[in-house]
Amino acid sequence: MTRDDLFNINAGIVRDLITGVAENCPKALILVISNPVNSTVPIAAEVMKQAGVFDPKRLFGVTTLDVVRAETFIQDFAGENDPSKIVIPVVGGHSGETIVPLFSQSKPAINIPAEKLGPLVKPAKGQKGIIEPSYVYLPGIDGGDAISKETGVDYFSVPIELGPLGAEKAQNVLSSMTLEEKRLLEACKTGLKGSIEKGIQFIAKSPDTK
Repeated sequence: MTRDDLFNINAGIVRDLITGVAENCPKALILVISNPVNSTVPIAAEVMKQAGVFDPKRLFGVTTLDVVRAETFIQDFAGENDPSKIVIPVVGGHSGETIVPLFSQSKPAINIPAEKLGPLVKPAKGQKGIIEPSYVYLPGIDGGDAISKETGVDYFSVPIELGPLGAEKAQNVLSSMTLEEKRLLEACKTGLKGSIEKGIQFIAKSPDTK
């Protein structure tokens, strides 16, 4: 099943569910896990905007599974069998070329041989994913505006500091990227723009939300 197939199935479901949230519990913390997340999170945001109850601090794309995958994939190089002791930031989105693992910023630092780096990155480009912190609407979140201006997109996955009211701060990890990571980011931004616009246009053309 392709991402387009998932969109055709899930876009309307997410729209209708979030319409119910907007009407009945607009202050809820909303975690979207339905794929394609790159489009369904913008769908959720547009529904909440039309209802006049959108709060970017309370809407997230769920990415926990990919975090676990990343922490597991690099165990051979980390010398650590406990994935919880390894942190690798991944930025961008949740499919294909939009997933950009920042191995250069792993904690603790990990030396991955160049010939091994390609196979680790390729799964992230093949829709399995590596790791991605919360995929959020950056404007309105502390630290988010700067990341949005730097990337040219409003929806982007970065490490997010959480608090009782939702997203408290978006961490900008882009300044320390390697040249290769920056190259991957360019392809990521192109892919994200199309996915985001697809979600926005779905709501704009949906009579049920007007």
